[in-house]
Amino acid sequence: MSRKVVVTCALTGSAAPREKNNAVPVTPAEIATSALEAAAAGAAIVHIHVRDPKTAQPSMEHHLYEEVVERIRAKNTDVVLNITTGPGARFVPDVKNPKIGGPGTSMETPETRVAHIEKIRPPICTLDVASMNFGPSVFVNTPAHLTVMAERIRAVGVKPELEVFDLGHIELAKKLINDGLIAAPPMFQLCLGISYGAPATPESVILMRNSLPAGANWSAFGIGRFQFPMVAQAVIAGGHVRVGLEDNLYISRGELAPSNAALVAKAVKIVELMGESIASPAEARAIFGVAA
Repeated sequence: MSRKVVVTCALTGSAAPREKNNAVPVTPAEIATSALEAAAAGAAIVHIHVRDPKTAQPSMEHHLYEEVVERIRAKNTDVVLNITTGPGARFVPDVKNPKIGGPGTSMETPETRVAHIEKIRPPICTLDVASMNFGPSVFVNTPAHLTVMAERIRAVGVKPELEVFDLGHIELAKKLINDGLIAAPPMFQLCLGISYGAPATPESVILMRNSLPAGANWSAFGIGRFQFPMVAQAVIAGGHVRVGLEDNLYISRGELAPSNAALVAKAVKIVELMGESIASPAEARAIFGVAA
């Protein structure tokens, strides 16, 4: 029998530049439309960031998240929503006084970073178990901040997707689990190919998979040209997959992706060619232990 594989689509993210691909959705209407198209193409889960409609830059405005969710739910009540808590964690030391944040710093309190989750209460939200160099900045998620965020996420009945970028992050995630902050079964996302994190290689997937706690569910993704090779590798290793314009702007070498739906359709084809089948939203909820 074939295994059910969950496809997640990461719709827009915080960094994918629209200047490099006009298909990157920016406004709430564009993000919601892209989510619905991705769901129709086979994505059981859509991962949501929001952007300032005027500047296309990352935003944490609650009304933007609410509008995206309302627009999706008006036309599709099944697709599983996964909302980010990543924004508010970037630190760039001031050149003259590195004790304080310089231009590009976006640090917020852990309470602020999950306030929209407490308000909207989606089925899933991300929890980035990572402090690491991230491009020109540092991505800061201290154990104390993660504890506060995990407590508040659990209190409102939302499932955290534990985003890990290297082996040490898995060890910290295990501590959160052992401390009773993460309900079973834990849900991990292996984030591969990001600068200064684990590389997008078969060896990384196997090593990170083997380091997960017993009973954990997991997905994996690679960025850029590694997106589709990591789809195949995750399937081979027994995991689930993520694609989307947040992570990759191209459908093939030198050809821009026309939409998130096109990336999902290609991932679906890879999964099916490998003999597995695509999980529905209801099946994804059952697999990950997510409430209806």
